[in-house]
This record gives sequence, structure tokens and C-alpha cells, in this order.
Amino acid sequence: MTRVHDMGGRFGDGPVYPESDDVPIFAEDWHARALAVTVAADSLGQWNIDVKRHARERLPPKDYARFSYYEKWVSALADLLVETGVLTEKDLRGQAGNDTHPLASRALKAEAVAGVLASGGPADRPSDIHARFKVGQTVRTVDPAANRLVDGGHTRLPVYASGATGKVMRLHGTHVLPDSNAHGLGEAPEPLYAVVFPASELWADPENPKDEVVLDLWQSYLEPV
Repeated sequence: MTRVHDMGGRFGDGPVYPESDDVPIFAEDWHARALAVTVAADSLGQWNIDVKRHARERLPPKDYARFSYYEKWVSALADLLVETGVLTEKDLRGQAGNDTHPLASRALKAEAVAGVLASGGPADRPSDIHARFKVGQTVRTVDPAANRLVDGGHTRLPVYASGATGKVMRLHGTHVLPDSNAHGLGEAPEPLYAVVFPASELWADPENPKDEVVLDLWQSYLEPV
């Protein structure tokens, strides 16, 4: 089943027009606030980046299609806050009391924001799983592109690249597997590869057949050819 968020290379959505360099970072003031509240909520430690991505993917298809970028962020964040028990629906409506929140001590201070944004969230981890593929080796992605651990679950293999043949360009080491981490099944780190695909392998009628697309793909997404 096609996932509503998996739009890469989909026909019929029109061309992509890059923005000019003089466009402001935030088109509207509330966009900056959406980013701020998301970063602040992340600092509470109640979810990881893969859980957060999956929350955005789980928005109702009609909402996902009509929401802007930051509307998706805020809507998914509201869902996460309630699902994890950080807030209630009454809290979101402004109907809660004034008691100190149990997570208040974890509140992100203004002076710490720059450091948090600069440090990011490294996902490389040690693993006992050895690299199965070598640089230059031809591989094929699994088909269909689906989470093999959870039905309908999160995965980072895009639909347009399922069943495609490419070559390993680089081994990044071992990294957290999103398919597991998004569902509370542990980080399950495994080898992560940069794999290069010719455009003609991904699409039937690419505008520039000699173009190449590089995807970072986990070992369980790949098969030998």
C-alpha cells in the first residue's frame, strides 16, 4: 500500500521549484514558534526521532495532503504529546490547572538551545552485525518497501526505490535501524550504506536518464544480485 507521505518521484505532483537565496528562513512568524516548541518538546526525552517521523506519517491522509510543512509538525507533535501522556487533550485546549508539570525540570532553557541544535542526534552505534556488502558491489533493494518488523510501520526505504538495482558507494558504519526504533523495539543498529542508482533504474521515463540518485539504506533493505 502506498504511504501518503512517500511522495518522492511520484507522477502528477508537478515540478519542484527551488527557492531563491533571499527567501526568509520562516515564511510566517508561527513557523519559527512551531520549530521552537518542537525542539523544546523533544528535549523532554519521551520519544526519539524515528517515533517523531512516524507520528507525522500517521496523520490522516486528507490532513497530510492539505497541511503545510509546519502544520504537519505541529499536528504530529500534538498527537505525540497526548499519546505519551505528557499532555492531555484538555491541556492542549488550555483547560488544565496550574500545577507544576512532572517534566518541568527537563525544560529546555533558552541559553541551551544553540548547543542542542548544533549537537544534533548522532545515530551511529556499535553492533555485532557485520557488513554484508562491499563498496562497488551491486545490490537490489527489497520489494515491497515495507517495515518487516511491524505491519504498516515506519521505514526509510522509499517506495520509488523498491526492487531497484544499484551499487554500494560507501559504508557509513552501523546505525540505529528506524524500522525498529520507531516502534519501541530497540535501536537494533546495523550497517548503513550509501547506494547509488541510475535514474533510469528508478523511473520509466526520467528526464535525464544519466542522472544518479544516492540513498542511505540499511543492510536489511538490501539483497545481493
